[in-house]
Amino acid sequence: MVERRVNVGWAEGLHARPASIFVRAATAAGVPVTIAKADGSPVNAASMLAVLGLGARGGEEIVLTSEADGAEAALDRLAKLVAEGLDELPETV
Repeated sequence: MVERRVNVGWAEGLHARPASIFVRAATAAGVPVTIAKADGSPVNAASMLAVLGLGARGGEEIVLTSEADGAEAALDRLAKLVAEGLDELPETV
């Protein structure tokens, strides 16, 4: 299993627009990914309702995980997106 721990870089947390950006990126990652608060249960990172349901706030630690081949690069890109509060998925890390 591959795991990345990262603090949410969007000031408003994973709500509305940032959650939408993240879910699109997770869907495009090409591997199944889960997301959880540091002390919570993992949910499907490609599900808008699940991501919104986390209630992750700005600065709060989240955990991204995947068991798929190629997960290292995918989680690196998603972690960068979340940590830096980017408006889109970076092409490269």
